[in-house]
Amino acid sequence: MITPELALRLRAAGLEWSPASGDRFVLAGRDMDGEVFVVSELTIEVHDGPGGRVLRFNGTTEWALDSVDVEAAVWLPHEGQLRAALGTAFRSLEPVGDGWAVVTADGARHVDVDAERAYARAVLSLLGR
Repeated sequence: MITPELALRLRAAGLEWSPASGDRFVLAGRDMDGEVFVVSELTIEVHDGPGGRVLRFNGTTEWALDSVDVEAAVWLPHEGQLRAALGTAFRSLEPVGDGWAVVTADGARHVDVDAERAYARAVLSLLGR
């Protein structure tokens, strides 16, 4: 899984998120940085309201959350979403020592400890960051 810091860099680089069921996210800066949430129709749903898009928390009284603006959430895209963001720039995913390398059309190798992080680094490069 990518780190919240890497996810913030992706957001700053322009990777857009349209929340969907199964998406993972964190709420940074709320003393819950270690809690990973998952959008699900049963517990966390996306709602378009008059004030904008929010994530509604259903039955999560232990966190005392009702809903949060989507902008407050930090999306942690998974491997398939990152590969889709690369589009035709993606060439291959290769094991490298204890990690993985994503090779892009320009021949660049983006290496990290797991495949998702390697994909994230390749997307950052594609977005010019």
